[in-house]
Amino acid sequence: MKEQVWKLLNAKKLVVNEYLIKEAIRNNLSLDEFLVLVYFDNSYNGVFEVELVSKILGLDVNRTMEAFNSLMIKGLVTLESVKDLENRLNEVVKLDGVYSSIVENTNEETKEEVKEDIFKTFEKELGRTMSPMELELINGWLISGTPEEIILGALREAVYNGVSNFRYIDKIIYEWEKKGFKNMNDVNAYIKNRYDEKVKDKAVIKKEQEISDYDWLDE
Repeated sequence: MKEQVWKLLNAKKLVVNEYLIKEAIRNNLSLDEFLVLVYFDNSYNGVFEVELVSKILGLDVNRTMEAFNSLMIKGLVTLESVKDLENRLNEVVKLDGVYSSIVENTNEETKEEVKEDIFKTFEKELGRTMSPMELELINGWLISGTPEEIILGALREAVYNGVSNFRYIDKIIYEWEKKGFKNMNDVNAYIKNRYDEKVKDKAVIKKEQEISDYDWLDE
């Protein structure tokens, strides 16, 4: 008996992904539900054999079924009929629901991190704490789809011009978006083209001035 337990402890163990733990907490999963979810997350083929699952998890069949049904009701797992290589139908568990939820929540967490970083950058560049109204304005830019790069570029443009007024920053963003700029490369390319045009215009004016000032009678 001791030898069997020892072998069991040294056998392949279920791996618990940190994202799965977070998702379990978000959905307030019971221990049974969490164990069933972890089992199928580690399953190679996802075949639903309730007796086998129950044996590995140390649950009776009824508890295993109750946990699995609860996971289905919550939209975290689905059960599909899939043919194997021998053309036999098997009930296979799909975890698309829980994976989609993880991706969605991870994206939301990333957005929150971006907001936090951009708020810190504003306060650093402006050298002061922002008001709730200013925070809402930045949040509004992000929600409307304005790229973070454009927002920060407009901020630095304003600071460079010695202006810390949010209306000024908002006007810069408005003008840049009106011109179709998606990033600072677009902005810099536009500025360079404008500069090149001005240099070219000045060269043309200078040349025309030289021609008009030329003393043709002394030629």
